[in-house]
Amino acid sequence: MPGALARALLMVLLIILPTSMTLVNNSDGALVVMIIAMFAAVFTAVEYSAASPSILEFREAPPFNRIRFAALFIAVFIMAAILSGDPTISTLDMMLMELGNSIGHLVDFPYSPVRLLLLAVPEDAPQFVINDVRSAAGISYLISLIPVVIFIVIIRSKAWPRRTQSFNFWINLPTFDPTAGGDVVDRLNRDSTINLVLGFLLPFLIPAILKASTAVVEPIRFGDPQTLIWTVAFWAFVPSSLLMRGIALSRVAQMIHVQRKKAYAAAAAKGMLPV
Repeated sequence: MPGALARALLMVLLIILPTSMTLVNNSDGALVVMIIAMFAAVFTAVEYSAASPSILEFREAPPFNRIRFAALFIAVFIMAAILSGDPTISTLDMMLMELGNSIGHLVDFPYSPVRLLLLAVPEDAPQFVINDVRSAAGISYLISLIPVVIFIVIIRSKAWPRRTQSFNFWINLPTFDPTAGGDVVDRLNRDSTINLVLGFLLPFLIPAILKASTAVVEPIRFGDPQTLIWTVAFWAFVPSSLLMRGIALSRVAQMIHVQRKKAYAAAAAKGMLPV
């Protein structure tokens, strides 16, 4: 329970961070943010304190969720600092603004995900809004790739899941039904491939969807700092999470395959294989 409460407080801090750091005077918006933060806190506390989670995956397979949360928290903090609009800007804020501007221009090349996201910005948007979107998108996309790289390194070093702990399939994959039909290893590999493909394509598809949706709904207000922060965070970290999930599912499928081979070898040594 103490760990679950600590994670719930971190979720609240993450959600209220843009509201507390950006100069936006909107009492209704602040109330909505608090409601969402409380809902997220209750959900997190229940998922981490219950004997078995309902939808949260890899709860007992650290550091899968930890590095995802840390990367998202850092990205939201940097974007909030860049878009704070505080006239008494600090040295740290100036450094982050310069960093975001540099990274944004670095990754803003033809057909890049950042360039495609800029194309989703309304044509009549002021130049400072375009600059803010470029900076936020560049730094968020770069940070979203860091947990993927770290997780690949952990997988390659065979440090995930931890060898000192058993991997509980039911707890860590509560949404996966191994009795739904078909071989479990094949289904895990198939789901892994789907997640990897979506994780690669979504940074390119989301801007196109946003652009196409303007024909039927009101365009996203990129000039609002909070809207910009959460839109860019969704655009960058949903694909990153899918990539990590695809890698993790592939690793779980490999573990099951290896265990099967060992079981078959042990059975063959005892002469117990079926004819």
